[in-house]
Amino acid sequence: MTTFTRAGVALVATPGDPVNNHTVVNDGRTGVIVKNTGSTVSRTVTFHIRQTVDGFAVAPRTETLAVGESQGFGPFDPNEYGSRLLIDVDNAELTLTPIRIG
Repeated sequence: MTTFTRAGVALVATPGDPVNNHTVVNDGRTGVIVKNTGSTVSRTVTFHIRQTVDGFAVAPRTETLAVGESQGFGPFDPNEYGSRLLIDVDNAELTLTPIRIG
């Protein structure tokens, strides 16, 4: 995970893994920059919510990124998303850059 500083820091993206998915440490100041590096179709990223309501699972947060689009997501409340943020991508064309605002 990259921690932002006032001096600046290089961002390093991780290629998405649609089979094994991703886990990021989440302390409530966690964010994720997601980019669709593909050139033909939109791609989907999913952030799983750990919280339940009356014993029922809450639907995950799913977002679609157009071709070439980058979006920043977060912060993720640990009470809702857990101390380990679970992220799924539908294709390796999505890259993930987990960040932390120091």
